[in-house]
Amino acid sequence: MQLINVGFGNTVMVDRIIAVINTGSSPARKLKELAKEGNRLIDVTEGRRTRSILVMDSNHVVLSSIQSDTISQRLASLQLAPHLNDSNEENRS
Repeated sequence: MQLINVGFGNTVMVDRIIAVINTGSSPARKLKELAKEGNRLIDVTEGRRTRSILVMDSNHVVLSSIQSDTISQRLASLQLAPHLNDSNEENRS
């Protein structure tokens, strides 16, 4: 189980993230609105500006104040980490 920080000490499970999107588009705002109406919205912005939206496999929508590029980079580094650990173990043998 890998967790990723989405701001202010809040984390989500990496395996449950379907998409990370910017908030500037009209469809993103509509997605946020529909999630709020359906009680599926999780706001972890601590009152700050929403900069990214995470869509989860449970149909929940998580609002974060961290840039979507930053979250994508964190996800990429977590995906690379197992490969780096495997190569380090091979070098020790």
